[in-house]
Amino acid sequence: MGVASVITAALPTAPVLRSEWIKIRSARAVLGSLLAVFAATAGITVLTAAAIGTSEPGALGEDRLFGAFFGINFGQSAAVAFGATAFAAEFRGGALRVSLTAVPNRTRLYLSKAVAVAGLSFLVGQFTGLVTFVAGQAFMGEYALALGDPGTLRAVFGSGVYLTLIALLSAGLAALVRSGTLVMGLLIPFLLIVPFVVGQVMDGAGQFMPDRAGQLVMRAHAEGSLGPWSGLGVTALWTLAALAGGWLAVRRRDA
Repeated sequence: MGVASVITAALPTAPVLRSEWIKIRSARAVLGSLLAVFAATAGITVLTAAAIGTSEPGALGEDRLFGAFFGINFGQSAAVAFGATAFAAEFRGGALRVSLTAVPNRTRLYLSKAVAVAGLSFLVGQFTGLVTFVAGQAFMGEYALALGDPGTLRAVFGSGVYLTLIALLSAGLAALVRSGTLVMGLLIPFLLIVPFVVGQVMDGAGQFMPDRAGQLVMRAHAEGSLGPWSGLGVTALWTLAALAGGWLAVRRRDA
């Protein structure tokens, strides 16, 4: 069997993807965390803009474009929870054995879960990015940005991609360590706290952290040596490494 045949044999199929959607839809914690991505990002941004948006030009941050996504750090925590819980559900109560009975090809099962997480995260992320920007700027008065302003469309689209990558990063880590709780307990504080600790070393290794790099796509002015898309690319590399580690773990460990 050639390499192409092996790859084709492991690609997701419509029935497997449908079953993964059913799993996500029927698990309240998983579906709730996905909806929380929108609620946290858009809700916190709009509430903050309504409260202080017209007080001064930089009320939501010195970078006004990044300030338009003020709630992104809260939304990314929900994205971590979504990716982690979506994958970790397979490692509770022998669920993985049941899944492998239905889909014996472990690579196909893993890729199907990743595609389901990516697809739902991307759809919710894009909707979240657009609503967050438009609704938030509606409360900014004379300091509001428009969709036609330089960098705004890139930031709206990039914010959705960023949330997708964060969800997949946590999904890969959950598959690697077989614990959604552990991933959330480590990754959420890492993304929320560590950036403040390394904030003074942006010209060094700190700029290559997954959140710091990825969030450059939402900034009007890049920090450090990375640009908006190269920064998002760095986050994608972190995500690919986590997904690769999770795939190896699923292939080699007992169910």
